[in-house]
Amino acid sequence: MTQKNTISLTTIEGRAKWLQGMGDIEAAISDLGKNALNVSLTEALILGLMRQGITKYLAIFGHGSTVIGDVLSVYEDHGLIKCWQFRNEIEMAHAGTALKWVYGETCAVVTSIGPGALQAMSASLVASSNGLGIYHIYGDETTYGEGYNMQQIPSPQQNQFGQLTAIMGGTYTMHSPNAIRDALRQGSLTVFNPIKPKPFFINMPINTQASMIELHLHTLPKKPIAQLVAPVDQGLYIEAVNLMKCARKIAIKAGGGTRKMSKELRRFVELSGAVVVQSPGSLGVLPDAHLQNMHVGGSKGSISGNFAMQEADLLIVVGSRAVCQSDCSGTGWPKVKKVININADFHDAFHYNETLALCGDGSTILNLLNKQLAKTPTGISNSKKPWLDECAAAKDKWISFKADRIQAPLLNDDVWRKNILTQPSAIKTVANFCKQHNAIKFFDAGDIQANGFQIIEDDEPYQTFTETGASYMGFAVSALLAGGLADTPQYSVAFTGDGSFMMNPQVLIDGVEHGLHGTIVVFDNRRMAAISSLQISQFGREYRTSDNVAVDYVKMANSVAGVRGIFGGYDQQTLLEALDLAKQHQGLSLIHVPVYFGDNKLGGMGTFGDWNVGNWCDEVQEKYLSSLI
Repeated sequence: MTQKNTISLTTIEGRAKWLQGMGDIEAAISDLGKNALNVSLTEALILGLMRQGITKYLAIFGHGSTVIGDVLSVYEDHGLIKCWQFRNEIEMAHAGTALKWVYGETCAVVTSIGPGALQAMSASLVASSNGLGIYHIYGDETTYGEGYNMQQIPSPQQNQFGQLTAIMGGTYTMHSPNAIRDALRQGSLTVFNPIKPKPFFINMPINTQASMIELHLHTLPKKPIAQLVAPVDQGLYIEAVNLMKCARKIAIKAGGGTRKMSKELRRFVELSGAVVVQSPGSLGVLPDAHLQNMHVGGSKGSISGNFAMQEADLLIVVGSRAVCQSDCSGTGWPKVKKVININADFHDAFHYNETLALCGDGSTILNLLNKQLAKTPTGISNSKKPWLDECAAAKDKWISFKADRIQAPLLNDDVWRKNILTQPSAIKTVANFCKQHNAIKFFDAGDIQANGFQIIEDDEPYQTFTETGASYMGFAVSALLAGGLADTPQYSVAFTGDGSFMMNPQVLIDGVEHGLHGTIVVFDNRRMAAISSLQISQFGREYRTSDNVAVDYVKMANSVAGVRGIFGGYDQQTLLEALDLAKQHQGLSLIHVPVYFGDNKLGGMGTFGDWNVGNWCDEVQEKYLSSLI
């Protein structure tokens, strides 16, 4: 131990100074050797997360997390970690999730049990649904059972928050401080799981947080590094290629998992003569104009995407978990006789009947299939030309349909009582601006999201983030905050409706506090338009999905020092001018854009598939029960 002779390791300040001098935890482990440190459970946790590369904390401190806050303060004073405070646990969890999703940085969210933890836990649906690893650390009730602890679930049962968190992901309650090693191992295998990462919840009882333990740093588990795996039986690849040769009409359902394998997927598409039907989460896996890109399919799909789904006789699923709206509640592939499913998750790989499952890393499997396909002298794509011609005609129809909506004239709106932009034209105007300036696009839940993924024309993955897994209102504006936390932030724009924005308006304050450079565009139709439209489609009337309260969002934004509020106007030119002004502002901006809602079909992108919801259920379920796959 080189520095132990000059720095005392008996205090938290001394240990922090020593770690700072070491430069990183691995050097500290080497310096310490097999000698132990006497530290609190909380400090052991922070050291353990540090060894997994986690040094960023998002926190709302309460009476259940004062010890955690104190240790973090010392470590931050010595440059070992960075902590940001927030004003809402949902907002905070979304920001942490986006930090992982967009920038690849894993962080920990800190709060206490009770309302705060329940809010953070509800927001963890986004991480769980989209396969994103993040730590949640909650100050938990005491372990002695001396009586009800404030904010605990008022019941005499033990470990109740542990039971709740176990539903949402991996979990560990630190009843025994010396179990920290096992907790961190289980956490690392959940958060960094190569197949389906999830949030991991560490519940820290108030009375064990400060408990002292003897910690051997070298025993703390590292971040796991998994090897890529794929089936070794060559017969499976030959069988898959034979299925492709025999099929007349091949469609690939590209799920969110394909974003990491877009190069391999494109080669596979061109060799096989298949067309690609995208999910909302896989925008950009093929360039938008690629002839074999049929765009989004499903209950809120596209003319071309749903045509491919309706007519295909062979379905190849890649990196998808078949969400209900994505495959029309199981009815989206009526003519498919066989399925090839490429997925690392065993359960997802066998979602459909008549499946040849290729379980493992998608990139590796696609490369092996590509080698097998390339053995055919002319490939098999030539035989699929009639199918590709049919799909090209459907794509032309979609392009024309989309152009009509985007180029629609201003429509007179009953609420705004004047001619204003439609959602498609307003969304496309902002999306084009983002593409021009290489800005990340976040889409909030609702009508904005649905119209958005039908309209977006990405040429690379990870240009658009649309949270369709949990469809969490308020995600986009909260996710924007990741740009204030990331090591290398990128200018971002949140596309949100008036309803979603009001779920997490405190982003205006936190955005300034954390130095965010980004823009919120509020598309305001004074309603939950996605549900209004659904009600009208199903029952011919809307009910309790709109209001009569006018909100001046520009004044609201400008009331927060450091935020620039801008009115986006009633036409495209004014909106473009507002976008320019917002980007020039070196901070957070908000643009308010009134948008049309009404019965004019040019006002939205429409729907093209089935969905098992409301009074449609009987018809959809009847189709599902007779479906071959």
